[in-house]
Amino acid sequence: MNAPAIPFSPPAILTADLPVEAVRLGLVIDDRAILRDIDLAIGRGEFVAVLGANGAGKSTLLKVIATLTKASRGELHLFGRTVTRESADLRARIGLVAHQSMLYRELTARENLRFFARLYGIARANDRVELLLDVIGLGNRGNDPIKSFSRGMVQRVAIARALLRDPELILADEPFDGLDAPSVATTQKLLEHLHQSGKTIVLVNHDISQSLELARRIIVLRSGSVLVDAAADKLNRASVLAEMGGM
Repeated sequence: MNAPAIPFSPPAILTADLPVEAVRLGLVIDDRAILRDIDLAIGRGEFVAVLGANGAGKSTLLKVIATLTKASRGELHLFGRTVTRESADLRARIGLVAHQSMLYRELTARENLRFFARLYGIARANDRVELLLDVIGLGNRGNDPIKSFSRGMVQRVAIARALLRDPELILADEPFDGLDAPSVATTQKLLEHLHQSGKTIVLVNHDISQSLELARRIIVLRSGSVLVDAAADKLNRASVLAEMGGM
């Protein structure tokens, strides 16, 4: 996929408020600690990959940051504001690519994106939809139903849905899961373009080598705790695997 003309707003530079700041964040479900005393600060324009074995708390942490799950203790600050029950408007500044596409299979790609654009109250919704269809390389398939798409194509439309509101923070939970090699390459390039445009990206991924290549910073979770928080170029696959408990 050729690099698209970036149709995204530049990152705000009028404030030093961090997109994400967690202070001793914890989550307990059914007497089981899922997240334990997580301290985390993510600056504007960072590309962070969160790694860990199954059950380490990666997806749960992303859900907490996305304000979909409430922490049991500690504090979460997004863009300099403490997250509370009255902070739902912060979601407009977050684009979430989840395990489920959240798309309607019977609708076309264009119909799906127009539906969500209007739901979000986006000005000039149709123009935004057409722009994003071109960005994801599916402008010529916009009138085809989602049910006729490959897993990789569905994922690209899901990413477009997450980008409709031009979010400052992009959260991607295993966006390469189930994709074939060409679709992985396309999705990876799209994330790279978003990072180059100044977006803050937090990626949950199971592929260590890919994460070291894509991200600039690596966080490793084990049993809900942060064991590693370091620059990607200071780590290698063997060292990350060892911290995950695989060696």
